[in-house]
Order: sequence, then structure tokens, then C-alpha cells
Amino acid sequence: MIYTKLFNRLKTPQAKPIPGSGQVPNHAGGYAWAIDRWQMLERFLILGSENGTFYVGAQKLTADHAENVLKCIEEDGVRVVNQAVAISESGRAPKNDAAIFVLALVASVGNDQARSFALEAMPRVCRTGTHLFAFAAACDEMRGWGRGLRKAVGRWYNAQDPASLEYLVVKYAQREGWSHRDLLRLSHPVPASDAHKNVFKWVVDAEAADSLALVNAVKGLTGAGVKQAAEAIRANRIPREAVPTELLREPEIWEALLQLMPLTALLRNLGNLAKCGLLVANSDAEKQVLKSLSNVDHMKKARVHPISVLVALRTYGSGKGFKGSGEWTPTAMVVDALDKAFYATFDSVEPTGKRLMLGIDVSGSMAGTLVNGATGLECRQAAAAMALVTMATEKSTECVAFDTNAYPLTLSPNQRLDDVVQILAKTGGGGTDCAIPIAYALKNRIAVDAFVIYTDSETWQGQQHPAQAINEYRKKMGIPAKLVVVAMASNRVTVGDVNDPGTLNVVGFDASVPHVISTFLRN
Repeated sequence: MIYTKLFNRLKTPQAKPIPGSGQVPNHAGGYAWAIDRWQMLERFLILGSENGTFYVGAQKLTADHAENVLKCIEEDGVRVVNQAVAISESGRAPKNDAAIFVLALVASVGNDQARSFALEAMPRVCRTGTHLFAFAAACDEMRGWGRGLRKAVGRWYNAQDPASLEYLVVKYAQREGWSHRDLLRLSHPVPASDAHKNVFKWVVDAEAADSLALVNAVKGLTGAGVKQAAEAIRANRIPREAVPTELLREPEIWEALLQLMPLTALLRNLGNLAKCGLLVANSDAEKQVLKSLSNVDHMKKARVHPISVLVALRTYGSGKGFKGSGEWTPTAMVVDALDKAFYATFDSVEPTGKRLMLGIDVSGSMAGTLVNGATGLECRQAAAAMALVTMATEKSTECVAFDTNAYPLTLSPNQRLDDVVQILAKTGGGGTDCAIPIAYALKNRIAVDAFVIYTDSETWQGQQHPAQAINEYRKKMGIPAKLVVVAMASNRVTVGDVNDPGTLNVVGFDASVPHVISTFLRN
């Protein structure tokens, strides 16, 4: 009997834990390292759980995260609030929903200090009317309307300057089954000024004072002709959300909206601009869109998340929406501008000069897991986009897709992003073995200073764990290669050895990720 075939710390099937490692089961039947509760909180805040994963439904995954948040609150509720605020304000998450939920949870079940701190911090996380409605809805279900919550909501309204407040109540009239009228009647705030009082009175009693120019302009849209409505929109900066539906079928109305449209709204409405016949090649609308998309400073100031640009690129470039009906013909100039805008959303990165191998998980679970806050965008497609960002910076980069096999990719940073996304969408689809990129490099004697693997961490096939594979590679190649694992889904495990100083576990794929990886690789 050769017992090392049954027990070997250097090569262990992924369906079994590495002896003495402390690994835990993942959702796919394999074993990996558990992240601690604070790392899991961070993953939830950034990646969310609304879409679930290939192996775990949204309800079960959210319940797991909620239980973890409760444990964090019990340990240190103030720290939970600080982490939620930091991630929300930095724009690291594609959507703000998880941060709002966590804040509402602290405000509901935390100790006195934590609840008070959460309510004080609420305006920093809830920056729009939609955010406020979501927070109110969550609190209503978990704690009810006590004095502290009423005062916090009242402070939110009074903290807005009158012009901003008028805009907010017009743009975000109601969401989540709540309206500003509901919240003002529950919170009973004492108006901070006569101007605030006028806005409150219009919201509660529908009485608009003459000083409320925007409110009165919106009221005037009802029954107005197209030309009159377009003039009112331009003169009063009326947001799209306040325009009657029947007017939104008219190109002249969209032309008026486009002149003042915020960048994030522009990304969401490119299809609408094209459907109504306004956004066509060589049009004034196309020139306006190109100008907005090429303004790098404006994009960074607006805190546009890379995923928002990627979704806009895929949706607009496809010529049809993921929801609803309607088709359009995209213009090449706008598609190219979106492609460039994606790269512009990332922080500037200093090239490391290292030899990198990028491993993109294209297993079935990556195809079945959607990116939080990105309609129709799969994790493997987002991973392809992130790989291109690295390739655009680093000269010595090889790329391999993998499931239980390796698929060498001949990619160029000069390729269009949507083309590469489509290539990845048609690659792989089998089981998951995250050791494959490392094994492929070792088999072919490819000298690599670092492996960067984008995965959902649900690795389960293969006769060797990734952590064992990187150690074998270091020994046989004589290179102290590093391993970076980028988590694309919000589960509680990582394939990277948490005790290995040469391994970095990264959460998500926001604007700072390439810089974080670059810094780690340069020591």
C-alpha cells in the first residue's frame, strides 16, 4: 500500500480539505478557506446577494448574509456602520442597496450607541430620495417608527438646501411603496426655513407656492404641447422622472432632456434616445453624447462605476433592451466612446513590469451568476472586462480561460471590450477547477511572477487545490509567484490561502481594484 496516494498534503483532491488547513465546504461540493465575518460583511456590501449564485438562491444567500451582519452588529455595531458608510461613499459597489439594508439593520437591532450612530450616518448612505425610501421601508419592517427614526428622517429633509429639496421631491416622487408625503407625515419635521415649509406644504397638501418654480413647471406639463413642454424642461431643468409618459415618446422631449441629463442617467437612457430616433449617426444628439462620455473628469466626479459603463455598452451595443420591447441601431461612434469610457472609470495604474497570467473562470457557475446591480451581466463577462483593463496596463500578460480545462486566449488590449465579452460568453461552461491556470503555466514552463484569477470561488474539481498548485509552481519553477483571487460573488469562501502572505484576496471589481493589485505585486 502506498499511503501517500490516500493522504498527501501537497496534492489533495478539491472535493476533500487539505489536511490540517482548516478548510470548509463551499456550495459546490469542494473545499476552500472561510473568510471571517468582517470580510463577509465587506463582500455583501460590495457584491450584494439579490441575484443569488449558481448554487445558492437569492433568498438563502441573503439570509446567510443577514445572519452574518447580525453577528457583526453584536460584536461592534459602530464598526458595521463605518464600513457601510465607507463602501457607500467610495462608490465601490455597483448598487447602494446592501449598504442601506445593513444601515437599517443596525438602526433596528443594534445597542443604543449603534442605533444612534446609524441614524446619524443615514444621510451619508441615503443620498437620494430612492435611497431614503428604501431605508424607510426596511426600518418599517424591522423596527417601526420610534422617535429616533422620525427625527433622523426629518433631519434628512431639513439638511437639503431648498432648491435641492424641491428637485429631490420632484424627481423621486415615490419608490418602494413609499412617498415623500408618507415620510413627512410620519416624521413631522419643523421646517428649517420658509422655503422648506413651502416644499413640505406642496408635498403634504399639494399646494404649490409661487416660489416653487420647478414644481409649478412640472404641473404645467400636464396637457402641454410637445414644443411647450420641451421649452419648460430646458428652462426649469425638469428631470426625466417628472415628465408624463406620453411626452417621452417624442424626440423633441428627449432632446431637451439630453442637454441637462446627468451622466449616470445618460448611460441608462442611451437606448431610449436611440429608440425615439434622436440618437443617430452624425446627429447633434450623438455629438452631445460623445462629448459627455469623453469627459474623464466629469465621469470621476460623478463616481460612475465601471460596471455601469459596461452594462451601458452591452445594452446599447446589442441594439435591444434586456427588459421591455424596442430595438434600435447603435452608432459606431457611441459604441467606441463607451468602450473608452470604461477604461476611463478606473484609477490610473502604474505598470508593475511583472509577468502576469490572468485566469478567467468560465465554468457554468460563472455563467449562471449575475453581477449585482447589472441587468443581464454575467460574472464571466465582467471578469473578461477586468482582464482587459490589466492587459491595457501591463505589457507582459497572458490570458487563459478555464473550467476543468484551459482555454488559452489570444487577446489584445486594442480589441473592443464587447468583442472580448462575447468571446468569453461562448467559452467553457463545465465544472470548476481554479488550479487550472497554475497547472497550465507549470506544464508549459511559462515563467510567471503572478497569477490573477477571477472566480466565484466555487472550485470543486481537480486533483489539487489552487493553494497547493501555487506552492508546487514556486518550488519547481524557482519563482516566488504571487496569487491574486478576485471574488466575483458574495459567498463566504475563498480559494486563496488566507495564511499565505503571497496571496491576495480581492472583493469585487470597482475602479480601485487594478491599483490594489498593482500595489500588491510591487510589494
